[in-house]
Amino acid sequence: MLILPLMAAIAYMAVAGLLYFSQRTLLFPGAGAAPVAEQARWGESVHVSTPDGEMLQGLYSQGDSDKPCVLLFFGNGDRVDNYAFLAQALAARRIGFLAISYRGYPGSTGSPSEQGLLTDGIAAFDWLSAHGRSEIVVLGRSLGTGVAVNTAAQRPAAGVILVSPYLSVLSVAQRHYPYLPVQLLLKDSFRSDLNIGKVRQPKLFLHGRLDDSIPLSSGQALYDIAPEPKRMVIYDGAGHNDIFNDGMVGDVTRFVEALEGNGPGSRHERESEGEDHRGGSASNP
Repeated sequence: MLILPLMAAIAYMAVAGLLYFSQRTLLFPGAGAAPVAEQARWGESVHVSTPDGEMLQGLYSQGDSDKPCVLLFFGNGDRVDNYAFLAQALAARRIGFLAISYRGYPGSTGSPSEQGLLTDGIAAFDWLSAHGRSEIVVLGRSLGTGVAVNTAAQRPAAGVILVSPYLSVLSVAQRHYPYLPVQLLLKDSFRSDLNIGKVRQPKLFLHGRLDDSIPLSSGQALYDIAPEPKRMVIYDGAGHNDIFNDGMVGDVTRFVEALEGNGPGSRHERESEGEDHRGGSASNP
């Protein structure tokens, strides 16, 4: 009579152990991918050193010195050279753009972890500041929204754009693995819910209603506890990986242009509070 419960317990512990030891492979699937070419599809290849001795590769389009610069923190399976479409849209408005490759990701040294990525975010912001960029707009996508929130909480960003954000990686993991003690197993929790209250800059939240990776409810919950000024746009026809389309890129560029001239860390009141629901389907450029 004890054999079946014992086998079930052993199987449960094996699954929990497998998740524990493989969690960073699951959370950071883009790490270790092919390097970014020095002559990529857009931008100039640059290298950013971190305080703990890592070297990060990024792609940088300078834009005009008197225009804002967007600092991108991408999703967990992404890479910097996938963003030619956004770089081109910003360059058409003479807006600068830096996309940074996290430690362990293509072109960068080290291995990814929550603390490592948060350090990378601060290092990238400081690199732009040292290169004369006074108006830096932080843009995070998916996993990168946690890096963006932490960076804006510690540095005087002019504004923050969060694409498919979450309350925390912990809450997302609990949704995907409800049968496991995720809170005890998770090494990298990315608690944006604990940091968003420090982000007083203007904020634009963008989320797909059909997102089944990071549900809209998680992004909406983060929006609800975020301080003013803030605005949320929900794309009715978009999910997680197909959220970027011309309309969404337009929302990003208009937000950045509206911040111009407000200086680092200033409060910007021209973005109204509330939600904007966008219909139609999105396509990934």
